[in-house]
Amino acid sequence: MRKKDVQLFLAAYLAELRRLVRLSLPLILAQVAHMAMGFVDTVMAGRVSPADLAAVAIGSSIWFPIVLSAGGILMAITPMVAQHFGGANHQAIPTVLRQGLWIALFIGLGGLLLLRNVEWLLDILNLEKEVQLLAGGYMQAIAWGFPALAIYQALRSFSEGISLTRPIMVIGFLGLACNIPANYVLIYGKLGFPAMGGVGCGWATALVLWVMMLALAVLIHRGRGYRFLPPLLAWAPPAPGLIGQMVRLGFPIGIALFIETSMFAVIALLVASLGATVVAGHQIALNITSLIFMVPLSFSMAITIRVGQALGRGDRGAARFSALGGILTTLVTAMFFSGAILLFAPAIAALYSPDAAVRQVAVHLLFFAALFQVSDAIQVSATGGLRGYKDTRVPMVITFIAFWFIGLPTGYLLGLSPWPGLYLGAKGFWIGLVAGLTTAALLQSWRLLQVSRREA
Repeated sequence: MRKKDVQLFLAAYLAELRRLVRLSLPLILAQVAHMAMGFVDTVMAGRVSPADLAAVAIGSSIWFPIVLSAGGILMAITPMVAQHFGGANHQAIPTVLRQGLWIALFIGLGGLLLLRNVEWLLDILNLEKEVQLLAGGYMQAIAWGFPALAIYQALRSFSEGISLTRPIMVIGFLGLACNIPANYVLIYGKLGFPAMGGVGCGWATALVLWVMMLALAVLIHRGRGYRFLPPLLAWAPPAPGLIGQMVRLGFPIGIALFIETSMFAVIALLVASLGATVVAGHQIALNITSLIFMVPLSFSMAITIRVGQALGRGDRGAARFSALGGILTTLVTAMFFSGAILLFAPAIAALYSPDAAVRQVAVHLLFFAALFQVSDAIQVSATGGLRGYKDTRVPMVITFIAFWFIGLPTGYLLGLSPWPGLYLGAKGFWIGLVAGLTTAALLQSWRLLQVSRREA
């Protein structure tokens, strides 16, 4: 490659990098705010009693996969809006949003009914009576926030599609600012309210979700950044054809997210049989990787926007460049985090626990966490590129194969093997995670190259 070609490539890549970071940074901060809300819930409920903490933890473990699945379906709005926006077809954007809101309303009410009737699931878990009652109350309370959450996700996906990601960040921190006092009042019983413990945490979260949804709706309705569009929140009857198209696009996204999160949940349950020390070390490694994952996940969302908008303009070469350039950016970032984990693993473990045995387990598992940063970054960014191309079904199948046919069986075989030569305990499960994520990275990248070449 000639020197001039290299210079042109670097100039184009740096321009793309600036756009990607401008889109991603507010999303990263919004994700951090959402995680901080979960952290606040855990800490404040834990100060009441171990039973309240356990109830919030169990309720969250049920709530989270349902939320991700529902949100995944509504993420179909982003590439559809992005393509209209890229093609300057502004008249079509409100139609997509309005039909997306019908889907959100249906999902929200369905989630409300589902979460209000989870006693059978809590019975299966065979919990202590006090914990079961508290967890049930928590789920009954937080269920009322599900319709707001679904509508918020539809509004968020729309805003991301037109490259307005800063409002998402602002609303995220608004939610965090409201979450702390709402928890304080309802968990501990202030301002005349009864002390509800972990159940109060559920009511506080539901309240905050409605505040976030209404705030984003007002911002979209009146915000200057949205004024170039026709009226967005006007009445429109359901359009079965467009709704069907959106569900066909979004349903595989929701299933893929459920498959991925369920694998981590099953591994957590299997690790529980290895003892409290191992569970604590596993939780430390998983918590730090979950926090870091917010960065490649946000890059992935931005890649979807960039690819969708390029395709809307009819510039298929730019779409391919945005997809591959986004993967390169995410990969470089992941390598940085991987090195940081390897370098600071003992210090990270010490932040979480004073127990030497727990820290030792965590340090060993953080080695594998560092390894899969690269694979995880590639697979999530490639998936983001494919969403921009509206390709979601094959990625769903790839996710299923990689996680449930490769990752989980490998982890189970090495983690709980009856043969001494293969038994590795918690390390075995993390090797399974590395294997699953590496398989996903290879197959999703191959699919992206195939689709982008076909569309070029």
